Amino acid sequence: MLNPIWLETFITLVDTGHFTQTAEKLYMTQPGVSQHINKLEEACGHTLIKREKKSFVITEQGRLVYKYTKELLRGEKSLFEQLSFDDPFSGQYSLACSGSVSLLLYPKLLKLQNKYPDIYINIKAAPNHQILSDIKSGHIDQGIVTDIPKESFFDFEELGQEELCLILPHKTDINKNWKQLLLDLGLISHPDAEHYLSLYFGQCQEQALKQLDISKIPVVGSINQISQILEPLAHGIGFTVLPKSAVDSFHSPNLIKVLKPQQPVMESLYLVRQKNRQLPVRYETLNSIIRKTWA
Repeated sequence: MLNPIWLETFITLVDTGHFTQTAEKLYMTQPGVSQHINKLEEACGHTLIKREKKSFVITEQGRLVYKYTKELLRGEKSLFEQLSFDDPFSGQYSLACSGSVSLLLYPKLLKLQNKYPDIYINIKAAPNHQILSDIKSGHIDQGIVTDIPKESFFDFEELGQEELCLILPHKTDINKNWKQLLLDLGLISHPDAEHYLSLYFGQCQEQALKQLDISKIPVVGSINQISQILEPLAHGIGFTVLPKSAVDSFHSPNLIKVLKPQQPVMESLYLVRQKNRQLPVRYETLNSIIRKTWA
């Protein structure tokens, strides 16, 4: 049987693409990483990576070992899931959602983990399409998305709605034509920006925005960290659209301004899992918190 420690070192190396980062992540020395790879190659009887100065390329035999190891890990995760299937207060809970939802939800889930230390919370921030892809492939057990998924692949329930906000720097003169105002400011983009803009312009009942072509809006900045999206606006740069929860959690609300449209813009949130998949009992414990958040 192949040494599981060598296998862990190997897949970490492939995932990071760097010997130094692998050593740091596994709390090893770089020579120790090289030694594990060499021993694994000897045990397999094949070269798994081809070294090129400070980088490397994985061989076809290496790809097979990588795939084998990933399947082992998935099998182990499934085993532990089955072993603790009926325990409502232990085991891993994996959830993918938008960054703004994670800002709102994660502190509540941490309180539960603090009360029940055997629960392990794993939250991944991602856009809708990635969330559904990860659920379908089994990499994530549940997700929260803003579009109704295909019923042939997923089971889902509507959690509630959250308001979307069009946000500007605090000193912006909002008496100008809104269309020209946004074109002058430019967009601070983020992974969900296009989706939010389309939803906002379609629902807000502001005629000037309904006529605005999103592709014509200049992008003056882009960032994928939810906690930093509003930072440029606080410095007087650009505008963006985010859920209200992200606005409420911003550290300097006095430096930003939220436009008030004729019609508030709401997006629905859906709790999604793989079709016909029965999740462990612990998920009901955690899902009760999710449901109460948007009750």
